Amino acid sequence: MQHQLGPREVMEYDIVIVGGGPAGLSAAIKLKQLALKKGNDISVCLLEKGSELGAHILSGAVMDPRALDELLPDWKELGAPVNTPVSEDRFLFLTETGALKTPNLMLPGSFRNDGNYVISLANLVRWLGLQAEALGVDIFPGFAAAEVLYDDAGSVKGVATGNMGIGRDGKPTEAFQPGIELHANYTLFAEGVRGHLGRQLNQKYGLDKGRDPQAYSIGIKELWEIDPKMHQPGLVIHTAGWPLDSNTYGGSFIYHMENNQVAAGFTVGLSYENPYLSPFEEFQRFKLHPAIRKFFVGGKRISYGARAIAAGGLQALPELAFDGGALIGCEAGFMNGGRIKGVHTALKSGMLAAEAAFDAVTKGRRQDTLDAYPQAFRSSWLYEELYRARNFKPWMGKGLYVGTLMFGIDQVLFGGKAPWTLRRKRADHEYLRPAAQSVPIAYPKPDGELSFDLMSSLYLSGTSHEENQPNHLTLKDPSIPVKINLAVYDGPEARYCPAGVYEFVTGEDGAKRLQINAANCVHCKTCDIKDPTQNIVWITPEGGGGPNYPNM
Repeated sequence: MQHQLGPREVMEYDIVIVGGGPAGLSAAIKLKQLALKKGNDISVCLLEKGSELGAHILSGAVMDPRALDELLPDWKELGAPVNTPVSEDRFLFLTETGALKTPNLMLPGSFRNDGNYVISLANLVRWLGLQAEALGVDIFPGFAAAEVLYDDAGSVKGVATGNMGIGRDGKPTEAFQPGIELHANYTLFAEGVRGHLGRQLNQKYGLDKGRDPQAYSIGIKELWEIDPKMHQPGLVIHTAGWPLDSNTYGGSFIYHMENNQVAAGFTVGLSYENPYLSPFEEFQRFKLHPAIRKFFVGGKRISYGARAIAAGGLQALPELAFDGGALIGCEAGFMNGGRIKGVHTALKSGMLAAEAAFDAVTKGRRQDTLDAYPQAFRSSWLYEELYRARNFKPWMGKGLYVGTLMFGIDQVLFGGKAPWTLRRKRADHEYLRPAAQSVPIAYPKPDGELSFDLMSSLYLSGTSHEENQPNHLTLKDPSIPVKINLAVYDGPEARYCPAGVYEFVTGEDGAKRLQINAANCVHCKTCDIKDPTQNIVWITPEGGGGPNYPNM
């Protein structure tokens, strides 16, 4: 345990927020706004494990401004980096050599982006951080919350940051600094998808009891500067179909930003069955398609990264509040998969939790359950939006063609209010087939112009970790990777990881073993989700480590 290495300093706050993404910052801003409006003083602390706000933020992103309008109505006057309105929507169904454009009249409303903006979420987060600091929020980047703290009754009383300067052998080095305990009336967890502490809270309190298994995807993104002749600010392109087969959920996005930049990305549902599938390689060959490559010819790739996505929707939302704390944003899974949007839902969830927490603190309450938060959610436009999209992931689990048809009927004919609610029964890691029942996939070699190898891609993520620290990618049983994953599934971790963390090597004795290159990790959490035996457990490394994304 963290505290076994000596006494830790204790800091007291009314509210502690874990995670500096849109949900955490929205909650922090809303808390301070309420305090200013009501004339109450409330102390708020926000921890961010990245080296700075935005360093670990990666998203498409096309943003619905509805929640931002509510949080900061004068965001335009305040200089928010939201400058590129969507100018055109294109949805393409791809075959290996062809592309069929869906007429806009046939697109469900969920795929139309009138009034929305193409943004860099990392830049928006940095700007939100400035607004939060101006209101008096204490923000501590580079400090990873590594441990949930409980009182004697089992309520959350805060978190502790990780110790710094622990060597690979688990012993303190000369650079050792003990972690800090942050105690609070309430702690809001906004770590993002598959949060390290959120997973522990889920297990302790049974927050997902009676819920569907969460539906995850991996999203891989590149930022490009393209030929100005091919650039159309605000153009939003989505594709489905090739290079994935019709039974594998996934697709692409190409968002034209400002300054001749394009955000290009590819998502693959982590319920895929073929262990030979590599999400990274699927993305690379996607860019070679005749209808796609034209955007990138003569361009320059600027940045690379990856992130897991939680899109199970309403049926997969866990219990949101528990004694002493609450889950907000992608930590809970508020993304609207049917709209391919999660920024506005994260912002709104943070605001709802903040309102409940502020009311509780001002009434002298402490470390009980914020029941007003889930109640407010069920009465909000956010619930209504997720309810309308609730059948998206279950339908798409039926395959591309059936799923597209049935979700179209769900949205166009029933307006998202069909008299049925579909459920998912299996977790993503349960879908993988044995290698003996699967067909290997031959991927083209990278050309170094449009498609690239993994290591040169990783370099563009700016990923860096302290080398002399304990491995944050832990194995419950070190024998399982070779005994089961390699023997049965031909080592899928070497393919589903988008950062080259896992590779099977042959030792001097001729035996295979799994080598974990933890310093490569971009904190996407895919291994924690897709490992077929759930043997890999991602825990937080030292604060400040990981990717350093620019305007991703």
